Amino acid sequence: MIMLSILAMTALVFLSRYLFLEPRLPLRLNPQAQRLLTYSSPAVLTAIWAPIVFMPEQQLWLSTNNPYLIAAVVAAVLAWKSKNVLLTTIISMLVFLALKLL
Repeated sequence: MIMLSILAMTALVFLSRYLFLEPRLPLRLNPQAQRLLTYSSPAVLTAIWAPIVFMPEQQLWLSTNNPYLIAAVVAAVLAWKSKNVLLTTIISMLVFLALKLL
């Protein structure tokens, strides 16, 4: 049953991507739908990281003792100032590791 679910999800994801990426198919989106889809990536990423950062222990944790929150703030500031993905990733991971070990 699990393998069937995995295969079904694989087929669904592949077909949904294929319909929009295959240039020979006559399927085209209007400009308003394309503009609306530009918000999907930030929305999905926010839905992934927000619970991890703000609720790592299954309840809201907004304090200076929260290593997830501190590392996320460091990552946001680094990304804003440096515009360097690799630097932001490495530094914020090191900050998080240091906070978790201490």
